[in-house]
Amino acid sequence: MIVANKMYQGKSTEAIHAGETLQTSPTYRQKDQAGKTGTPLLPPIYQNSTFQFHNTEECASAFIDEASGYVYTRWGNPTQAILEQKLAVLEGGEAALAAASGMGAISTALLTALAEGGHVVAMETLYSATYNLLNDDLPRFGIETTFVDATDPNKVESAIRPDTKVIYLESPTNPLLKLVDLDACVEIAKTHNITSIIDNTFATPCSQQPVTLGIDVVLHSMTKYLSGNGAVIAGAIIGKKAFIEHAKKGALRNFGAAISPFNAWLTLLGIPTLPLRFARHCENAMRIATFLEAHPAVAWVRYPGLPSHPQHELAKRQMNGFGGMITIELKDGRVAGEKFVNQLEICSLAVSLGDVRTLVCHPASTTHSHVPTEVRQKTGITDGLVRFSIGLEDVEDIIADIEQALNKLPK
Repeated sequence: MIVANKMYQGKSTEAIHAGETLQTSPTYRQKDQAGKTGTPLLPPIYQNSTFQFHNTEECASAFIDEASGYVYTRWGNPTQAILEQKLAVLEGGEAALAAASGMGAISTALLTALAEGGHVVAMETLYSATYNLLNDDLPRFGIETTFVDATDPNKVESAIRPDTKVIYLESPTNPLLKLVDLDACVEIAKTHNITSIIDNTFATPCSQQPVTLGIDVVLHSMTKYLSGNGAVIAGAIIGKKAFIEHAKKGALRNFGAAISPFNAWLTLLGIPTLPLRFARHCENAMRIATFLEAHPAVAWVRYPGLPSHPQHELAKRQMNGFGGMITIELKDGRVAGEKFVNQLEICSLAVSLGDVRTLVCHPASTTHSHVPTEVRQKTGITDGLVRFSIGLEDVEDIIADIEQALNKLPK
């Protein structure tokens, strides 16, 4: 495990250089057959499952103290170590751990923080797989969850029980873009000695660094903005050194959610452009949200950067950039939602987010089609709901594509 050493002030400098000082260590120096030595400028891929040792003493030492050498890629890998150092610096945490997927990171973090008989207080609207983990899977291990509207800190505190071990948050939430007052939730967690965990995928460390606000554990699906290219499945956990070490040697290693060296390397290629990409995502999204709010086919728009967002003032206080996600409600419900996404040409119908491409999702006919209508609508996922992940195309082209699709809806 690599512990963060923050050397830089600017986010772009961090994204490019953090962690890559590891390449100057003897581990990364390579000699060719002529004996020449060089250090690779781009982090190399250590695409191997295991590592050899010169003798039994050296091997035994690595098993006792992993800092003395790598043993097996499920336990750690040099490419992964560079990525983890970069992640820790970007989020302002002591240490980081990469995982095979966002859900690998989420499940590892929860299994590290919880034990049989534990209780979780969680946001009522979460990424669907996270909800399923908390609602369906963890109860089989004697772990219960109370889901609340965490936009109201009083409801979070009211749900706490003597056996509550975790407060689990998203901000902004998926897909309704609700915000959580992180300062208030941190105060509640610390008062009751509870571990606070947040999925920071939508915001990215460019918009908010929850660790600096007192959140204990930060999670990412690196599949999204951090890699940014739609080619990676990966996750991350950032927090205190002791928590990360416990997660690495326990749940991640034993449940096998180790990231592949190749996916770690692909993510390392994506992160250096994150600040530039995220700024463009935010710029494009603000323009598009403003356009959508004025279109007669749209009932309402949710974007934290708009003054009409119910928590706009909170967004200004705790976010540095409002992100690339927009959610709208079309006036004519499910038929309008399906017809709208079917008419798009540049924007792609896809369920992920954070890509360089603009992605659009109609939850009622896709991701939440198996959920009973009354259950979906109770949580705000209505038939006319459409979620945008705004990409990096020229904003005029994205608007033109959205406009032509909207104009084909019934008047």
